Amino acid sequence: MVIKRIHMEVLVACLLALAGVAVAGGSLELGVGWTDSGPDAGYFPFYVGLLLAIAGFANAIWTVILHRGETEIFIDSEQARRLLSFLLPMTAFVIVTLLLGLYVGAALYLFYVAWRQGKYNPFWAAGLGIGFAISLFVVFDTLFKVPLLKGPLEAYLKIY
Repeated sequence: MVIKRIHMEVLVACLLALAGVAVAGGSLELGVGWTDSGPDAGYFPFYVGLLLAIAGFANAIWTVILHRGETEIFIDSEQARRLLSFLLPMTAFVIVTLLLGLYVGAALYLFYVAWRQGKYNPFWAAGLGIGFAISLFVVFDTLFKVPLLKGPLEAYLKIY
């Protein structure tokens, strides 16, 4: 599998344009007109979103016109495999954090990364993950009094 540079440039330009459309569309709910007291709440976001959408679509068209025959490689199979070896555990970390809380997510993420990518002994990797989660709890919840997302663990352990 090989992804060409032109494809990624067009993709990023279209994503920028879609973000601009989303901003402009969302600001329509707030009003984009001008009143006696000045602009409505969505006036400036609407025009910024409109500019982003125009710039994104123009960039996509310009890229296709200017670089249509180029075959420069953006990412090859080996690079994609290395990228996914980082991206998939990070995605799992976010999902686990949302479901079970930051402490469980951090402990599992550090365990996996230390064990699989760092080639640590599984027991040392587990100790690293658990130790880091405990450190997070002590520093933020206990010392700074800043509660972090605990998920269902908070109710189960009666930590309020």
